[in-house]
Amino acid sequence: MNHPTALIAEDEPLLAQALQAELALAWPALHILRTVGDGTSAVAAALALQPDVLFFDIRMPGQSGLEAAADLGDAWPADSPQAKAFPALVFVTAYDQYALEAFEAQAVDYLLKPVQRERLQKTVSKLQLTLNKAAPTTPPTSPTNDALETTLAQLRGLLAPIATPGVAPLQVLQASIGNSIHIIPVGDVLYLEAADKYLRVLTATQEYLLRTPLKELLPQLDANVFWQTHRGTVVRVQGIRSVIRDEAGRLSLTLHHRKEKLPVSRLYAHRFKAM
Repeated sequence: MNHPTALIAEDEPLLAQALQAELALAWPALHILRTVGDGTSAVAAALALQPDVLFFDIRMPGQSGLEAAADLGDAWPADSPQAKAFPALVFVTAYDQYALEAFEAQAVDYLLKPVQRERLQKTVSKLQLTLNKAAPTTPPTSPTNDALETTLAQLRGLLAPIATPGVAPLQVLQASIGNSIHIIPVGDVLYLEAADKYLRVLTATQEYLLRTPLKELLPQLDANVFWQTHRGTVVRVQGIRSVIRDEAGRLSLTLHHRKEKLPVSRLYAHRFKAM
C-alpha cells in the first residue's frame, strides 16, 4: 500500500500530538488525515474519510473507544461496491491489566500510554502486514467484508457483559413512581432500551423508567433469556415474534404483544445468521 492513511481519536491534545510525532518516525509513509477528541467525532470522521488505520483512545468523553468502534462497524458502508475494507483498529489505553488481558484474548492490537517507541514499531509492522494482505486487486463486491466481520467478532468479545460468579440472575426490577416503588417481575419484561439518563423497561402493557445504566444491569440478566440486539437494546428471546431483513440487508425484529420494530445492529446480527 503506497499511501496508507490514519485517524487518531484522543481527547488529550498533548498525547495525540506525541502519538502523531512517534508515528511520523516509525511510519513516515503514513498520512494522518485528522485528529479528533471524542468518540462521536471519531465515528463521523472515519465514515467521511475512510482511513486505513484507526487509533482509538479507550477513555474519551461521551463514547468510549470501544463504543465508538462498535457504532462505526454498524454504520460502515460494507454493502457498497465502492466501500473500502474496514480500517485496522488499534486501541490506546492507560495501563489496566484486565483491559490488556481482554485485548490479548480477542487478538486486538493496543498501545499503552505513554506510547513507547519500540512497542509502536511492533504495532506498525503488524499494521503494514495486515494492510498488505488486505489490499484488493479489484474493488470489493461482496456484501460482507472480512475485515469488518473480524473486527465485529473482536468487539463482541470485548463488550460482552461479565456476570459475577455465583450470583443468580435478577428476578425483579424496582422502578420508582412518585413516592412509591413498583416491583417488576423480570419474567414480564419483553425488552430494555437505553434512553438518555434512563433505562426504559417494556412489558406487554407497561413502560417503566429506571436510573440504572444498561451496562450495569446487563451482567445481572440471564444471557440465555435476554439477548443484546443493539448497543442500547436487550430483548427477551422468547418474546421475539419475527426478524425482518430489508432491501439493504439490515435486520429488525418485532416482539409479541408490542407494535414497535427494533433494529438489530451488525454487532449482534450473527445471532440471526440463519436468515
